[in-house]
Amino acid sequence: MSVGVLAFAAPALAQDAPAGNAENGQRLFNQCRACHTINEGGRNGVGPNLYGVVGRPMASVQGYSYSPAFRAKAPEIGAWEDQHLRPYLDNPQGYVPGTKMVFQGFRGNQQQISDVIANLRNNGPQRN
Repeated sequence: MSVGVLAFAAPALAQDAPAGNAENGQRLFNQCRACHTINEGGRNGVGPNLYGVVGRPMASVQGYSYSPAFRAKAPEIGAWEDQHLRPYLDNPQGYVPGTKMVFQGFRGNQQQISDVIANLRNNGPQRN
């Protein structure tokens, strides 16, 4: 008896992802600036400030009103690391149904996702 295998496109895992280019990620982040700031101590806008987001617990920015969907997903996610940032940046509404984020995502462009993550890493406290 043969067993069929279904092939499907899944977001690249961190070890399979292309190396990120923070400079290109900074340019790509310009799409995010309408809703997010990224500077240390920056204000929250339509979205929370993203300074230090990599490694930070999900839904933890003081003074920001997260959607119920985001707050419900936070215990499952824990901290924002590659394995969560990648699918979220690929398709925010698919990863957190009910999120307030209106950005449609980078939809399979793993290089752009890696670049944005590299930029986010550069805009936070240096971690060992």
